[in-house]
Amino acid sequence: MKTNSRLCWLVLTITCLLRFDLGAAGAGARSPDHSDPEAIVRIDGGRVQGMAVPGGYVFRALPYAAPPTGGLRWRAPQPPAEWRGVRDATAFAPSCPQKIVFTGGPQDEDCLYLNVYTPMLNHRDKALPVIVWIHGGGFTNGGARDYDATKLAASGVVVVTINYRLGPLGFLAHPALASSPGGPSGNYGLMDQQAALRWVQFNIEGFGGDPENVTIAGQSAGGLAVLAHLVSRSSRGLFRRAIVQSGSFALTQQPLAAAEAFGQSFAELVGCADQTAECLRSKSSDVLVEKFPDAAIPGVIDGRILTESIGTALAAGRFARVPILNGTNHDEERIFVTLLGQFGLAVSGGTFVPVLEPLTAASYQRVIASVLGVTDPRAAIIAAEYPLVAYPSPQIAFSALSGDANFACTALQMDGWTSQRAPTFAYEFNDDATPYRYAPIVPPVATHLSELPYLFDLPDAPIQVPLNLDQEALAATMRTAWVNFAANGDPSSAAVPWPSFNGAHIMSLVPPQPEMVNDFASRHHCSFWASR
Repeated sequence: MKTNSRLCWLVLTITCLLRFDLGAAGAGARSPDHSDPEAIVRIDGGRVQGMAVPGGYVFRALPYAAPPTGGLRWRAPQPPAEWRGVRDATAFAPSCPQKIVFTGGPQDEDCLYLNVYTPMLNHRDKALPVIVWIHGGGFTNGGARDYDATKLAASGVVVVTINYRLGPLGFLAHPALASSPGGPSGNYGLMDQQAALRWVQFNIEGFGGDPENVTIAGQSAGGLAVLAHLVSRSSRGLFRRAIVQSGSFALTQQPLAAAEAFGQSFAELVGCADQTAECLRSKSSDVLVEKFPDAAIPGVIDGRILTESIGTALAAGRFARVPILNGTNHDEERIFVTLLGQFGLAVSGGTFVPVLEPLTAASYQRVIASVLGVTDPRAAIIAAEYPLVAYPSPQIAFSALSGDANFACTALQMDGWTSQRAPTFAYEFNDDATPYRYAPIVPPVATHLSELPYLFDLPDAPIQVPLNLDQEALAATMRTAWVNFAANGDPSSAAVPWPSFNGAHIMSLVPPQPEMVNDFASRHHCSFWASR
């Protein structure tokens, strides 16, 4: 697992902007109506009391697994305990421990909870499709409470947002933690996601959802997790469709031996020279999280959840043959290159790599070589493909080329693989005037995270600039497309027909009305990157 003392994930730069209201109930929430029998649902474990919100109900902090503490740390998730009476489900649970606070509210190792947003409950005749949302954050940050799905649910779907173990508690591989000598270790966060999906199978009917029609969806690391479940045999049967948002940037995972070698170095770092599970379990979560890298990307081939790299499995057709909606944003790398660290950073080969000197005309080729890990002659060829005279600044030129290499063209490649065997629908989010929620982007562009406020309210984001009327129209269209896809595997509507991917056609999500384009590959230089 690569790291750097100067390397930090997105939220390190913006933490100072965050202002949390820890007592807030969430956008649009009302006090629970305890006299309303519809706000009480029985699930595995007992009854829960939710609350009414505009257009439906929300149930928060529902336990889907036992607290992964003590002897359960670094083990597969276990069933939660039962309770008597009616459990209050109106306040969020703590988010999982993380070093850089991106999510609102408290953190605790007892964090395996989920939230359910529904426009109706179990008294209706027709069950609704279900979307299970897996948050991003480099597998080290974020939480379910960051995504208010009230509006998305009101469009006709049950939405489940989940916490899962992060950082060292969720993705540490070490021989002493293996389920058996020489067996798999790591990917506990992905096991949590599978446990949440099994919870949905057994409980979602009580919230008006159809357990036979579940879509998994996620953004960034959450999108990568969706891909992991697509290729994992142990996830088969837990979902019927998949939505990948900005998730195709890390298709090659680490071998178990390399991940465990890092785990042994990490054990030394936290004071466990004896390399025992007992010592690791004796350490506080604060110490473990503080010493862990700022991202756990690209993940590990553990032999249980993942038996090969995601890209290898997709290319060979070894994945669940379910409909897939896959997309990227116009310039995914801009947020990393222009805002983060002393000189910025970039995603390269599925890891975050710092830019170690100012990006200027003189340093342009050197930065390309160092960040992308290519030879000087290859860097010269890349610089000629993306000449500085074609861009307003070296930063924008570099973000364009690194975004094309690591997000846009890998997504297009993935579309080619999956469309041969399963219905595939592709998009690019292109509203370059979108109001950014986490930090100002100058000049503005649709970059990493930009599409999220069109699907969810983001109550913990520091910038709450409203969408304009045309953007609200696009947001409504996107929510409809996501719900239609969850319902029947096709995002099309009467207003916006959306043909499946055929090698070129990609839906451009622009306000007020999306449009189909066929120049994605040429705009992102994908023939060039395919030839490397």
